[in-house]
Amino acid sequence: MKVSIKSVSTLALLILAMPVAAVAAGKLTLGFAQLGAESEWRSAETDSIKKEAPAAGITLKFSDAQQKQENQIKAIRAYIAQKVDVIAFAPVVETGWDTVLGEAKAAHIPVVLTDRSVDSKDKSLYATFIGSDFVEEGHRAGTWLVGYLTKQGITGDVDIVELQGTVGAAPAIDRQKGFKDIVAQHPNLKITRSQTGDFTRAKGKEVMEAFLKADPGIQVVFAHNDDMAIGAIQAIEEAGKKPGKDIILVSIDGVKGAFEAMVAGKLNCTVECNPLLGKQLMQACKDLKAGKTLPKWIVTKEGVFPAETAAAAFASRQY
Repeated sequence: MKVSIKSVSTLALLILAMPVAAVAAGKLTLGFAQLGAESEWRSAETDSIKKEAPAAGITLKFSDAQQKQENQIKAIRAYIAQKVDVIAFAPVVETGWDTVLGEAKAAHIPVVLTDRSVDSKDKSLYATFIGSDFVEEGHRAGTWLVGYLTKQGITGDVDIVELQGTVGAAPAIDRQKGFKDIVAQHPNLKITRSQTGDFTRAKGKEVMEAFLKADPGIQVVFAHNDDMAIGAIQAIEEAGKKPGKDIILVSIDGVKGAFEAMVAGKLNCTVECNPLLGKQLMQACKDLKAGKTLPKWIVTKEGVFPAETAAAAFASRQY
């Protein structure tokens, strides 16, 4: 079949005349403002998002706030200016987001919260939250501890120290609440000291060193994440005690480092908090682009791993 030069020219003109949006139909850009790289868990989440975006055909713009709220706010404003299709971020803290999220709403850019929520009366400022039930994680840690103490025949008073996450962060607030809910039901359990370790291994060690100097009789450590627990293990060993035996440790996240510590007999339990949110986030972005309304909370599925299950479960861990 012969195609005339006139027909080709007409087709070319039509293509050139098409709006850019029409030519790029189906393309989707996500602006993700990560809070930092403070732990194994956070790095695993970042890797998941960076891996799943291109696999889903989504262009990813990524920023690292280095655990500073002002840096996340700057990144979100930059994404608004760049007119991305969806903005997602893991909030450093719960409060102080209404203004910038209002700006995203005014620009008609939907916002997805990942792994941490925000404290705002206006729920219309974000489309959905993808993440864990942090209060339930605290419940699970406390419930495991009560069961373990019962199995060990420990019925007397038990002194517990708590390594908190970043002050004002949703997981720190909620994990503390959930754990305290369980402790309050058992008069023999008492949280004697509680201080932030900022979700980092180095700070967890530093705080645990101070706890041990103030109270050599500590029996239990509850850490809001595995990295702080691993830091605490180092401090306990340097103090001449055996972690996992002289002092019981339970933490939250379920990273490989925690499983290694359990296999070595130094950590007694980790409560899972799944960081592999990449696929769920990309699907949420596609659904929002298609005009779908998402549930306000997409809860991730997680489990509890006592030390006796660590060796069998380790091989299948992805983070």
